[in-house]
Amino acid sequence: MRGAEAESELVHSLAISSARPSEHLSLSPSFQRCAFASWIRGNVCKKECCFFEKGVREDACKCGYSKTDHVDEAIKPEDFAGESWDRHRHVREGPTDAFGDISFGGLGQKTGKYVRVSADTRPEVLYRLLTEQWKLSPPNLLISVTGGAKNFYLKGRLKSMFHRGIIKVAQTTGAWILTGGTHTGVMKHVGQAVRDYALSSSSTKGQIVAIGVATWGVIHNRDSLVCSEGCFPAHYLGDVSGQGRLSCLDNNHTHFLLVDDGTHGRYGMEIELRSHLEKYISGKRLGNKGPGTLNVSHPFEASVFLSVLCDIVCVSFQTIYNAILNGTPCVLLEGSGRSSRCDCAGRRTASDPGHYCPHPPVDEKVLWPRLNMICHSAAQSASILILRSASRTSESQCWKRQLELAIAWNRVDIAESEIFTEESQWKSSDLHWAMFSALVGHKPQFVRLLLENGVSLWDFLQDEVTLCELYRQLPSCFFLRKLAKRLHSSCRSRRQPFGIRPRAHSGQGETISMTHVCEEVRHLLGSFTKPLYPPPPTAPYHFNMTMEETSSSVSSSVEKVFYTFGAWGFTRCSDYLQCVCVCVCVCVRVRPSIQGVFSKCHNSDEERAQKLLVRASPIWGRTTCLRLALEADDKSFVAQSSVQALLTQIWCGELSVDNPVWRVLVCMVFFPLIYTGFLLFRSAFFANSHTSDNDPPRLQQPKLLGCWSKLVCLYSSPQVKFYWNIVSYFAFLFLFAVVLMIDFHAKPSAGELLLYMWLISVVCEEVRQLFHDHDGFGLRKKAKMYIDDLWNILDVLSILLFVIGLAFRLTTELFYAGKILLCIDFVVFCLRLMAIFTISRTLGPKIIIVKRMMMDMFFFMFLLSIWVVAYGVAKQGILIDNDDRLKWIVRGAVYEPYLIIFGNFPTNIDNAAFDINSCTIHGTDPLKPKCPMLNDNQTPAFPEWLTIIMLCVYLLFANILLLNLLIAIFNFTFQEVQDNTDRIWKFQRYELIKEYHSRPAAPPPFIILSHLYLFIRHVVLCRPPVKYDELPQVEEEELLSWEALMKDRYLVSTQQEQSQSMERRILDTAQR
Repeated sequence: MRGAEAESELVHSLAISSARPSEHLSLSPSFQRCAFASWIRGNVCKKECCFFEKGVREDACKCGYSKTDHVDEAIKPEDFAGESWDRHRHVREGPTDAFGDISFGGLGQKTGKYVRVSADTRPEVLYRLLTEQWKLSPPNLLISVTGGAKNFYLKGRLKSMFHRGIIKVAQTTGAWILTGGTHTGVMKHVGQAVRDYALSSSSTKGQIVAIGVATWGVIHNRDSLVCSEGCFPAHYLGDVSGQGRLSCLDNNHTHFLLVDDGTHGRYGMEIELRSHLEKYISGKRLGNKGPGTLNVSHPFEASVFLSVLCDIVCVSFQTIYNAILNGTPCVLLEGSGRSSRCDCAGRRTASDPGHYCPHPPVDEKVLWPRLNMICHSAAQSASILILRSASRTSESQCWKRQLELAIAWNRVDIAESEIFTEESQWKSSDLHWAMFSALVGHKPQFVRLLLENGVSLWDFLQDEVTLCELYRQLPSCFFLRKLAKRLHSSCRSRRQPFGIRPRAHSGQGETISMTHVCEEVRHLLGSFTKPLYPPPPTAPYHFNMTMEETSSSVSSSVEKVFYTFGAWGFTRCSDYLQCVCVCVCVCVRVRPSIQGVFSKCHNSDEERAQKLLVRASPIWGRTTCLRLALEADDKSFVAQSSVQALLTQIWCGELSVDNPVWRVLVCMVFFPLIYTGFLLFRSAFFANSHTSDNDPPRLQQPKLLGCWSKLVCLYSSPQVKFYWNIVSYFAFLFLFAVVLMIDFHAKPSAGELLLYMWLISVVCEEVRQLFHDHDGFGLRKKAKMYIDDLWNILDVLSILLFVIGLAFRLTTELFYAGKILLCIDFVVFCLRLMAIFTISRTLGPKIIIVKRMMMDMFFFMFLLSIWVVAYGVAKQGILIDNDDRLKWIVRGAVYEPYLIIFGNFPTNIDNAAFDINSCTIHGTDPLKPKCPMLNDNQTPAFPEWLTIIMLCVYLLFANILLLNLLIAIFNFTFQEVQDNTDRIWKFQRYELIKEYHSRPAAPPPFIILSHLYLFIRHVVLCRPPVKYDELPQVEEEELLSWEALMKDRYLVSTQQEQSQSMERRILDTAQR
């Protein structure tokens, strides 16, 4: 409960403001419908005729409706006696009676939303209806498609281009598509495009919003939509064959605004309301403006309105002219109908005075320059045509507005072709707001484009406000949740740790600074790294943590942003390999990069590649690539041949890697052989190999080793240390066994005293390993790393058992108990012997298999214990009556059922094998089990048939089912490790090499002398530890230059492979 309360307290401390009720309050569908109906009745009206006057037909009014469709007050009006019908005076408004959901039925059960609105409805009410009631996201682009209401035909190629173009624009920009909404003409084509997109796309993609604005009086079968309380849903049947002069609604549109002007059968009554709505929406802010934007003032923040014209016969020319005068960009496709052909042909022949133009005269100085932009051939991409026309609204609008629109639409192709041209000149500071929007808006392609066009990361991230804001917008819980917990724990331990301002009130969250970020980065990379953001002398900028910012969901687009951002940085980083190793610690996707670059380096120059592995980088806290790769548990990188060559070289020390093992073993005993050339040393080997004229002058020829130096190099080699420690360990086990079986007396013998001294040296070595912190991890992390190692756990367990057993052994009363503990301890020491096999390529992976199988068996025992206890308790209760001896209860309920699994068949469940002399009737004999319940004739009274059935069922499940399940689990574990045997062995041998590289040369018990020397040196004399030599500055610069060259070669080869891959070719073909 305390852990849950602490977590709850942490969650509350992260929130800085109360969430809006609409974000967390879940309402029932029926309540939502009632609220929606109430809102509709209070804000939306319809129109109806209030004065019936005979028209052309006797039974029809001049409004177009029949006499039966009028109310009684309209048929005999007293207020309008003697007047003639006028639609402005004789049409009145009333609460609408048609709204809700519309279901078209048929395949897929397509549904939408609709409402009947008055022609005089204010556009702001309709916008609130769309965004607040119907929950549509505000658009970044408004596309109005008009024209071609009847008998509109598009050729196959142009039809396909129009469908793909209009959907691609709406999908990438978050646009709304406005049409007439009926199942005729160009509206039908827009609906088909929406349908094709819905069938081909996954459910995770955003829905295309197609809003149909139609006249109520021309909708066929509109009576099925009428209900004063709303229809949820209204079942609408589109009968095209029987619609007559009316029109059916298109079943592929998502929303319908049915404009009612009180008349029937008159088309075009929605035009005025639609134009007002379009103008109002075009004046609203861009839909993607989120809370994660900086306070950057832009000259334009309104959405863009675009008109797409197709096959407009009567008003096409004048419509284009009026749209241009109003600043509305228009797109007119050649080949989409009669008027478009005339318009484009008229543009081409405008200079011909004899060419006939059927349109009204307009100012050509205004029109033709604009038509040069908007009149395009069908051979071009419709989506590119539409977006280019929308972005170039007028000559006076600045480039910043166009870039803002391109980012909002996520169209990097428009930005490349229209904005980042040779004529445009950009400063890095001018694009900082765009970079921030691209990062926060999860647009990786724009991040790369901005970086390639002059954005300086150094300048962009110099402002701590920007950097903190980016961290605040990070949606991943992996970093921010851990950062918040670290902050919370620091607040509990200290009153005001580094730069934390006290909270103003309980609803305000913990305030953190970049110093906290630095601490978490060091926690990810390792405490050995230096702080990336040192604490400033003045009060730093802080930002607040909220629950929204520590959300556990991470979208794929966010991952792509940071991967693209990091990939660009890698291509321009002077320390590429180190930088990728850092990212491997937190991101698996960049692992192919580090492997590819290092393979290039290894293939070019093996010696330089090994230097890159052990070079301390000042950028990343003077850590090395190898250390970071191991910190990230990157087995693939460690398994590379160059890394293994380096490990083998470290393992052999100053000895040559070409020495056979038997020669090393012989020289360990007869060391004078090293002076005869029997054993090769690495220095001599290198001197003979570097004879090429291409060797750079920085490589110094090694000097020949002297007699003493060769002897030191032999016995300080990790390989030789390992072999001596194996010999020492076997001698220790032999001495331990002899003491336990032969020489274990009340008074300790000389052999037993030697055993105690031997163990003291082992304890000193374990203490040295615990406190030896050459990497600068810190005692806390070093202790955690020590305990995480299974072999270290066995070491600690064996030492503790030995100490406890020794304490018991020296006590007279517990002498025998002490020997028992020491015998058990001997088993633990023997298990510790398996660690020596990790250096073997064959047996090393088998040790991993044994460790994993032990974990599998541990969890399997829980499942097996259920059957063992269930059968044992039931059998014991049936056979024995009230046995109060705990030892025999456990024996009968647990021990005997467990032995049955291994073939020990019980004899007490069968009357034929019953012997009354083998048990005690009343349980008085402690050496015999209690007899089962007996009959009068002294035979067992239990139902024999029941106990036999229970045993059969128990054996069926325990022996057959569960044991075969265990075998299957073991087989899976074995196969999983066996498939990665090479990588696992190459990775795990590093720990053994590292241990013996830092281990003193002498084996136990002589290692105590080395420990005494280290104690005097570091504790008594306070000598600092020996530091390894670093590369000279000139050599390091040459090494980094060579690494950058290899990196460029790798990137070029990778790009060539991607461009020539089959997937890329298919994608390029599809885009054409």
